[in-house]
This record gives sequence, structure tokens and C-alpha cells, in this order.
Amino acid sequence: MEKRLIFDNQLINITISRLCHELIENHQSFDNSAILGLQPRGIFLAERLRQRLQDITRQKIALGYLDVTFYRDDFRRSDIKANATKIDFVVEGREVILVDDVLYTGRTVRAAMDAMTAFGRPEKVELLTLIDRKYTRHLPVEANYVGRQVNTLQSQRIKVEWKEQGAAQDSIWLVEQEDEA
Repeated sequence: MEKRLIFDNQLINITISRLCHELIENHQSFDNSAILGLQPRGIFLAERLRQRLQDITRQKIALGYLDVTFYRDDFRRSDIKANATKIDFVVEGREVILVDDVLYTGRTVRAAMDAMTAFGRPEKVELLTLIDRKYTRHLPVEANYVGRQVNTLQSQRIKVEWKEQGAAQDSIWLVEQEDEA
């Protein structure tokens, strides 16, 4: 397995700061906004965004975790494990920012839309992703806020490593998967 570093810790921090400033431009007060991190890996980015936004704006920002396992179209065909959903605010009428680390086929985002509406009808939904894998979409899904677009092949994957998950430092890798011949 061959891998190439595409984001180091410093670039991840710079990108998160840029994304926060983009969010501030569009949400200013965050009074009616909430961040929903998609389980399992989007929550680490969502937590970082929230903390940085609160440091910059000095405002409390609602944060929740959304598990989409039972809303996935491949739920019965795989052995995916469910994670906790934690939403302690009202979704109804809010501007919700869905956060995930990598946008790939769009199927997780579709499932997130279904899962989120079980908690109410938001006024507006936006998508923020650290990495947008170009040319891989199965559904017409596009992120409003993107850290970086990366051209990838089907034989490649993106691996995001967070300190919170035990990595030595935050990093993002482009991994060449070996053929299973």
C-alpha cells in the first residue's frame, strides 16, 4: 500500500481557520445556526470547527453528532456499526451545517439529510467537508464549504488521521489500494 501526504498538521489548521472565516461570513451571529458532525469521522472536524468559531466569535455555537447508519441505502448489505446520535437542540427552523471529513459518493450526505429530518425540518442545510473527492459522485451532492478538492481514482482512498483517534499528529493521506489478485 503506497500513501502520499496531502495535508500535514499545519495545513489542516490553516484550512480549518479558513473554513471558519467562510462560515462567519455567511452566518455572522450563529444565533440560528447549528453544526452537525456526521458520525463517526465528521465529529472530529465538527468539534474543531466549533471550538475555533467560539474562540473567534466569542459566541456559543450548537453542536450535535448525527449517526446515519440506519438511513444508508447499503445498511442491510454491510456490517456497519452504529454510533451515537447526540442532538440537544431543536433542528426545526435552524440553519444546519452538516460536517464530514471526506465527500466521496454523496450517499452518506443523502442519508444524513434523511436522518436529520427525523429531528425536524431545518430552515437551511449546508455541507462542509475537509476533502472533496472529485469525479466520484454517485448522487448530485455538492459541498458549500470545501477544504480542498482532490482528484482521485477508484483505486485510491483518502485517509484522515486525527490526534483524537490516537494518531501522532493530524494528517491526511492519499492511499493507493493494492489490487487483490
